[in-house]
Amino acid sequence: MSSSPRKKKTILFLAANPKNSTPLRLGKEVQEIADGLQRSKKRDKFQLEQQWAVTPREMQRAVLDFNPEIVHFSGHGAGEGGLALEDDTGQIKLVNAKALAGLFKLFQDQVECVVLNACYSEVQAKAIAAHIPYVIGMNQAVGDNAAREFAVGFYDALGAGRTVEFAYEWGCTSISMAGIPEELTPVLRTKPDSPVETTVEGREALDAAVSENVEDPPVGVENTRSITSPAISISNLDNPEGSVSLDCQLYIDRPPIESDCYQTILKPGALIRVKAPRQMGKTSLLQRILHQAREQGHQTAYLNFQSADASFLTNLDELLQWFCGDITNELNLEYRVADYWKQGMGSKQKCGNYFQRYLLATITSPLTLGLDEVDQVFQYPEIAQEFFGLLRAWHEKGKNESAWKKLRLVISHSKEVYIPLNINQSPFNVGLPIELPEFNHQQINELVQKHQVNCSESEIEQLIGMVDGHPYLLRKALYEIARGSLNLKQFLQMAPTEEGIYGDHLRRHLFNLTADPNLEAAMKQVIASSNPVRLEANLAFKLRSLGLVNLRGNDVIPLCNLYRLYFKDRLGVD
Repeated sequence: MSSSPRKKKTILFLAANPKNSTPLRLGKEVQEIADGLQRSKKRDKFQLEQQWAVTPREMQRAVLDFNPEIVHFSGHGAGEGGLALEDDTGQIKLVNAKALAGLFKLFQDQVECVVLNACYSEVQAKAIAAHIPYVIGMNQAVGDNAAREFAVGFYDALGAGRTVEFAYEWGCTSISMAGIPEELTPVLRTKPDSPVETTVEGREALDAAVSENVEDPPVGVENTRSITSPAISISNLDNPEGSVSLDCQLYIDRPPIESDCYQTILKPGALIRVKAPRQMGKTSLLQRILHQAREQGHQTAYLNFQSADASFLTNLDELLQWFCGDITNELNLEYRVADYWKQGMGSKQKCGNYFQRYLLATITSPLTLGLDEVDQVFQYPEIAQEFFGLLRAWHEKGKNESAWKKLRLVISHSKEVYIPLNINQSPFNVGLPIELPEFNHQQINELVQKHQVNCSESEIEQLIGMVDGHPYLLRKALYEIARGSLNLKQFLQMAPTEEGIYGDHLRRHLFNLTADPNLEAAMKQVIASSNPVRLEANLAFKLRSLGLVNLRGNDVIPLCNLYRLYFKDRLGVD
């Protein structure tokens, strides 16, 4: 009689990096853990599961659903304050030691080991160890690199069939081997009735040396996993032109948009389409989706269609050759377009073969493409029909064909898609649709705080009264106020004039309006009325694409008072 195969041990990786905390490279940590387990001789004994941006409820559900033997938390800690999970808006939600101990008490017959890879987490480790055989925490602030080295070393040892005690020591040794002087930071706590001593000899003596003030990490420890993060210096404020860089703390999340995108891009054959008027944050979001994909081991390529020569956009064959060549360059692969561009096949077939037989066959990981400003193609309806039909065909192939499942697409555009596209050949009616809204009141307050601008509630209301929740207009105003270039009173007086800080921005919009008499007449009609205005659909779409109006059902209103005041004067509206 044969015995049944042993059940795999499940490792549940829980990650939280709230938006008001220091960014951590948690994706790199879990990827290196996964790679180490995959190459280990005991790889068939472990199953790695992941849960990202965990809230307290999601943490409970994950433990309940996955029934793990090992629970690993990576993120920030605040000592007695607790571990930093996320609330429903992505902000910090501290969970204290008592609550965590209560959770794991219910799973003491299931969970064998808990790893808390966060600053000052020994407080929680002590409480959880009353119920769980092995618990690892940090007795002080721990650097992101040290935390990652420990985790990778720990799971490498488990994957080699070693005990938890050995794996713990191996993780500490991994920190030392990496040349990081933090090997004494991790501590192993065990259940009181365990024959193993609760800490490694000599580590207990460090407890008294750990400062009770979680805001002061030890000297030499950089980018710690503590929830405290330095304020943005005025001298370091980014000029609000263009996209918000990945390392800039001024990016504001608009839940649940970011989390929806980050989860979707991990799915085979995923397609995300981001639509919003210019300067609303499309490129900033697109770059963060690509960053999240890279953190999960994807190859990524970013393509801005504004960089395409105008001649490419009028000829499908030249457009697709440029498209293939630019993607190849982004991936640092050998340029082989000419090898696949042979006579006897159509341009779309050549392009498809290049992707399937060369690009997707060469790289072993998923490929995520970020296609920005695809509006440029809209100007050429015949080319648009063919190009976007090709993208839709690839998306459909990704549902069933293994090669195409590796391809994920993120498409960004400003204009409404009012060109005629066959409903079955358009990528604009499938996938995850994202329409970026203006910032809400809470997000505006967060942006004000990040700029260190001391504003009363009434002053914030005055700011909103001028520019509403428009991301660029808000950032431009706060940037100038934070630098001391003007105060709020001066801003309100000068904003709707060409002498003010929005002069170039307003003149560009004025040029676009006056270049199209029908569009100009429509805008006059909108700003002349104190009520929502009904326009022809194509005119309403064009004004919305320019970012000058908001939709109210089938009617439109000016996006903000800035535009009403400026265009009322410049277009001669009484």
